[in-house]
Amino acid sequence: MNKKYTKGEMHGCIVCGKLYELYVVYNAQGKFFDCKVMSAGGKRVMHEHRPLVACEKHSQEQIESAVVKVYGKQEEED
Repeated sequence: MNKKYTKGEMHGCIVCGKLYELYVVYNAQGKFFDCKVMSAGGKRVMHEHRPLVACEKHSQEQIESAVVKVYGKQEEED
């Protein structure tokens, strides 16, 4: 059975650090599965292994640059 667990968490914008509330879903092994931004003004940043959020006002280029700076380049999956 694939049980999933949801937790409310606070995460900072990857660019500027402003806090947003997220509902984060983890699988039974505790690995990140999915998330949803609950606070106004925030948007989800796609990352395979962790929940990330950014302010809606930041450009895609700013967000991508911040993700690379903090976590390194993400490799495309086949």
